[in-house]
Amino acid sequence: MVEDSKPKTYTQKLQKQKQKQKLHQKIQNNDSDDEFLNQMILKNQENQKLQEIQEQKEKEQLQIKQQKGPAYNIDQPLIYSSFVDNTHLRNLNNWQEKEFKLQTQPPTIPISQQFKDQNFPISHEIPYLGEKSTRISSDEMREKDQIHEKQLKALRKAAECHKQVRQYTQQKLLKPGMKLIDICEQLEDMNRYLIEANGLEAGIAFPTGCSLNFCAAHWTPNPGDNTVLDYNDVCKLDFGTQVDGWIIDSAFTVAFNPRYDKLLEASKDATNTGIKTAGIDVRLGDVGAAIQEVMESYEIELDGKIYKVKSIKNLCGHQICQYKIHGGKSVPNVKNNDNTLMKEGELYAIETFASTGKGVVYDDLECSHYMKDFYAKQPIIKNPKAKSLLNHINQKYDTIAFCKRYLERDKQSNYLLALKNLCDLGIINALPPLCDIRGSYVAQYEHTLFLKPSCIEILSKGDDY
Repeated sequence: MVEDSKPKTYTQKLQKQKQKQKLHQKIQNNDSDDEFLNQMILKNQENQKLQEIQEQKEKEQLQIKQQKGPAYNIDQPLIYSSFVDNTHLRNLNNWQEKEFKLQTQPPTIPISQQFKDQNFPISHEIPYLGEKSTRISSDEMREKDQIHEKQLKALRKAAECHKQVRQYTQQKLLKPGMKLIDICEQLEDMNRYLIEANGLEAGIAFPTGCSLNFCAAHWTPNPGDNTVLDYNDVCKLDFGTQVDGWIIDSAFTVAFNPRYDKLLEASKDATNTGIKTAGIDVRLGDVGAAIQEVMESYEIELDGKIYKVKSIKNLCGHQICQYKIHGGKSVPNVKNNDNTLMKEGELYAIETFASTGKGVVYDDLECSHYMKDFYAKQPIIKNPKAKSLLNHINQKYDTIAFCKRYLERDKQSNYLLALKNLCDLGIINALPPLCDIRGSYVAQYEHTLFLKPSCIEILSKGDDY
């Protein structure tokens, strides 16, 4: 007997209906999944297009920044002006408006494009003291100046860059609440842009120092340092620019609180005295004596206590040689018996440090500055990481000072042990921060000058100091 395929009971009919409903639901679900999948594909395509547009926009902005400088903002108009109001900074003069406006605010024109004839401005000349004072008006001596023209051209280019970086920094970066690492990196980016940094041919001369309060020198933020510039801080901003290894080394003190005015005045006055005293056949000990006499004529009142300002005796100015920031001669900041003579054609940094502390500095705080020893003979280096790091330093910096931030910017990884190894071998010198006693305050001013046959040219002098 053939079994009837039709359901004969109510239960069977119900099961049959449920199967049909499940089948129908499955078809509907499949349709929904397909629709959802199509929507997701379309959405992903749209997001990909938006991402490509954003990446292209960022690429264009990067190209514009490379052309127009790190501070350029497409939404802000450029102003051709050299005037900068420095009234928020103690003991710094305003930058005056010039007849010929060569630079914008913020800076967007490299130095070489402003002076296409390579005739960079002579900053400031002063006569020698005594019997050599007539040299400044001597045609013979002016003719003799031309012997140094190639070197002076490089120095004047570096000096013009230094001054324009100072203008930008004083106007835009030096405000209470700014992180010191941000100030340094933005200053350095502008320095690289304006001088058109190119390996050892031109660029930054040493890490930007921003030593605070009792720390006198050689401090710059290490990676990850979040120290903030405070209204009550005394910050020494010391940075350099080099062209063909000829270095402009100049510094000023950042303070907002007027209570430190006398300390800043003491250093500024002492530095200017040192510059005026310097000259051909002048004894270095006499320069130190003149600096100390002026410096220690000042006193300052802080919190009801009178402090006699001291000239830090174990920090000195220095001769500058090509690719060598500290040349063979030192310019003392106190009286001593050094009879070494300054000579015609020499380049010097005159820098003084006014302190409310002991007037003596020592190594303190975490090291950030490093420099290859100028006379080091390379020993056998067994550590491959140290050998690789030294190759990088030789190519990128040679005897120019550098810091840990620079190595990280160069994409050097896990370099700390290799760097220590190079220091232990005497190839690299660690230059730790130099500090007076804690709780004291130190101010600094510094200029670079050249002893020409005719006169002293103060290369780094600007309207500000």
